[in-house]
Amino acid sequence: MKKSIYVFGFIASFLISTAILFKIMHWPAAGILLFSGVVILNLGFLPAYFYNKYKTQA
Repeated sequence: MKKSIYVFGFIASFLISTAILFKIMHWPAAGILLFSGVVILNLGFLPAYFYNKYKTQA
């Protein structure tokens, strides 16, 4: 479970930071990268992180 949290977090942060670079340089596909990074962050990383935190706390 912890490894999947790290993978989701890395992929989401990589996509978001790459999208920011693409936005600054006015390259195409920046919106797609930003959207996919935010979706992975909200639907992959955050639920897994909070579930793991809840499970280890109880």
